[in-house]
Amino acid sequence: MIGYVTVGSNDFESATRFYDQLLDLLDAKRLMELDGFILWGKDFDSPALAIARPFDKQPATVGNGVMVALNVDSKDMVKKIYAKALVLGGSDEGAPGDRGDNFYAAYFRDLDGNKLNAFCLG
Repeated sequence: MIGYVTVGSNDFESATRFYDQLLDLLDAKRLMELDGFILWGKDFDSPALAIARPFDKQPATVGNGVMVALNVDSKDMVKKIYAKALVLGGSDEGAPGDRGDNFYAAYFRDLDGNKLNAFCLG
C-alpha cells in the first residue's frame, strides 16, 4: 500500500551520503534523482524512502510522532543498520532489542533528526 516515504533535509548533501551508505546495507539503490529529491529502493514495485528539500523553501522540520520503519530479515541486520546509522552520525533512540510479540527493533535519528527504526518479526 505504501509507495514511498519522504523525509525533509536541511543539509541535502550530508543526508544523501547518510542514506546512500545506510540503505546500501538493505541493497537499496537510487531509483530517482531530481533537483532536491532522491528516492532509494530495491525497485519501483516495492516501498521506497526519499529525502527532499522542502518545496516551500522553508526549513525542514521533524514531524512529532512520525517515524520511518525499515523492515529487515534478521536481528543481525537490525543491529547492523542501527550501528551503521550511529557511525554515520545518527543518534540513538533505542538500542536493538526485543519489544514483545516477536518484534525486534532498534530506533535512531538521522542527521536532520528524523526518527527511523529497523525491525524484524519472528
